[in-house]
Amino acid sequence: MTPDEDDDLPVMETEEGETEPMSLIEVERIAEALVFASSEPVPEAFLSERLPRGTDVGAVMRRLMEAYAPRGVNLIRTGDRWAFRTAADLSFVIRKDENEAKKLSRAALEVLAIIAYHQPVTRAEIEEIRGVQTSKGTLDVLMEAGWVRFRGRRRTPGRPVTLGTTVEFLDHFGLEELRDLPGLEELKAAGLLSGRIPPGFAIPIPQNVDELAEDEDPITQLDLEELGLLTPGGEADE
Repeated sequence: MTPDEDDDLPVMETEEGETEPMSLIEVERIAEALVFASSEPVPEAFLSERLPRGTDVGAVMRRLMEAYAPRGVNLIRTGDRWAFRTAADLSFVIRKDENEAKKLSRAALEVLAIIAYHQPVTRAEIEEIRGVQTSKGTLDVLMEAGWVRFRGRRRTPGRPVTLGTTVEFLDHFGLEELRDLPGLEELKAAGLLSGRIPPGFAIPIPQNVDELAEDEDPITQLDLEELGLLTPGGEADE
């Protein structure tokens, strides 16, 4: 390796405060270990802090993802986070726990789908789309699953709370981002939409859901306490 090539390698600081170049294989091994050791998807920002200075984190993770693609365990990206997951085509061999959580009700699935596709959305808007009232229990189930969160407050009379999905939602359903949600043709093929849909019907795809919309204000803990959605102790009111 020439001196110029050596200068292009990521460098790791030693215990003595000195720096030494690291091979790309070693960098990949560190990234692999960091993701493997975490029980939750690992943010790229966390990896950037832990990997040697000068590391192209995105490139390292993409190489690892390609290396794991044909294996029984895959490296997947969810938003800006990375995690190891069982290969989708092998999920049938994983024995389900006998104490597996009860499946979501049809109402909960409908509400989750509306939130995913229409976020930010208020409870009143969910009820308008469904045509029926939505019980607090249905929203509680989705909150407890970690798939739905309070986003903000709409700048309209009454300042209703807006709802959106979480990183855990993306991770559970194997989505990198919300744009990966099934489209019109996919939903029709799965039998989830009638073949007799109105002309011009389109599936809404939310954009930049991590940012507040123009008609949203940030929601605070005080807001949640006043609305009875959070106890004074700081825990979600069940």
